[in-house]
Amino acid sequence: MTDAGGPPRVLIVVAAVLAAALAAVVAVLGLTSSGEEEPGTGPLPLVSIPAPKSGSADCRSLIEAAPAELESSGETLERRELAEPAPPATVAWGEGDPVVLRCGLDRPPELSPTSSLRQINGVQWLDVPGEGAATWYVVDRATYLALTVPAGSGTGPLQQISDTVAGALPATEVRTN
Repeated sequence: MTDAGGPPRVLIVVAAVLAAALAAVVAVLGLTSSGEEEPGTGPLPLVSIPAPKSGSADCRSLIEAAPAELESSGETLERRELAEPAPPATVAWGEGDPVVLRCGLDRPPELSPTSSLRQINGVQWLDVPGEGAATWYVVDRATYLALTVPAGSGTGPLQQISDTVAGALPATEVRTN
C-alpha cells in the first residue's frame, strides 16, 4: 500500500533497517578501534642526547652489527622503528619500555678511577642505576656506548650486546679521566 505520491512502505522499512545496521557497525568499530596505535607500538620517540662520535666508523660498524632481536627474561624483543627525528647511532628493541643502545656518547660523568666495572663477555661496563631502568656504559672501547635496560630485563640484553660490541669494536684501555 502506498500513500498518494509517496514511496512504497517496503522501501521506507528497508531504508530504516539499513540505516540502523550502518549505525551499529559504526558504533562497534568506534568501540573496538580508537584510531590510535596501542601504547608502546609504532615508531619510538627518543630524545637526542649529546653523541659527538655518533657519525664515527665505530658507531656505523656497531649499529650495522646490532641484532634484529634481543632475548630478555625469556621474551624475544624485536628491533623497533625510531620516530623522526631519530637520534643518530641509536637502536631500540621491544614494546612498552624498550631496551635502547646509543653509540658515540661523551664519557659518562660517573666514570672515575674508583668506579666499579663489570666485565661481561669481554666488555667492560659501568652500571649507572636509575629509576625503573639502568644504563650500562661500555668504557673499554674508543667510543662510549650506553645500553639502557628496563628493570626486570635480566642479563640477556647485556650479554648479547657485549657479544656484538666485542665482535664489532676493538678493546682499548678504560679511560677514567
